[in-house]
Amino acid sequence: MDKKTAGIIGFGRFGQLAGKYLRDVLNVCVYDKIDRRTDIEKFGLTKNSLEEVCKKDIIILSMPISSLENVLADIKDYVREDSVVMDVCSVKEIPCNLMKKYLPSSVHILGTHPLFGPDSARTTLKNRKIVLCPVRITEEKLNCVKSFLERKDLKIIEMTPEAHDEQISYSLVLTHFIGRAMIDMELGHQDIETLGYQRLLKILSTVQNDTWELFQDMNKYNNYATQVRGKFITSLKNIDDLIMK
Repeated sequence: MDKKTAGIIGFGRFGQLAGKYLRDVLNVCVYDKIDRRTDIEKFGLTKNSLEEVCKKDIIILSMPISSLENVLADIKDYVREDSVVMDVCSVKEIPCNLMKKYLPSSVHILGTHPLFGPDSARTTLKNRKIVLCPVRITEEKLNCVKSFLERKDLKIIEMTPEAHDEQISYSLVLTHFIGRAMIDMELGHQDIETLGYQRLLKILSTVQNDTWELFQDMNKYNNYATQVRGKFITSLKNIDDLIMK
């Protein structure tokens, strides 16, 4: 039986990570508007046109949230009937709605958010988590995706896009907000460090390799982010005021 096929649109850091873990079980080809031929060949993958990539069984949209709508508009007439299209954005409500808006009803739609990245999953996916938001997909197709992810030792969390965005506004957006503040303060290792400070510095390793664009997007496109940032800033001010009493 021939291998299933996958097309990755966008071959930045996460697209490369996806290609690395998919290539052993799927025939993978890649499209990126930037010339990434060297990177694609390094992973032993094939570079194709956008139209060809959209003819695959599974299409993975791996680009910034801010670019997603334009990409969907470009591919809507190319996507093959009965294929599965999934995004990997760190926000889910807006991307899922955009996929429903642009993609034909003959196409299956699955929102995903891998709770790992090129740094944390560099050597293994074991016990990493991935969120699935079934938007418009048959149980058979969804079970096939789940089966593949489970064989990769991933832990699957299934929820609605809205529930995802509310929870991630704390667990991801707030973490990155603190990390960006630490970068702005130019914090680093000290001659004398408490264990608590060393743990705090771990936040830096979580955010420092991610782009400013990703940070902006996870705040701009998450409907809960402004509220959570506001609550955090208010709490800091309240605590600061108490110290000064």
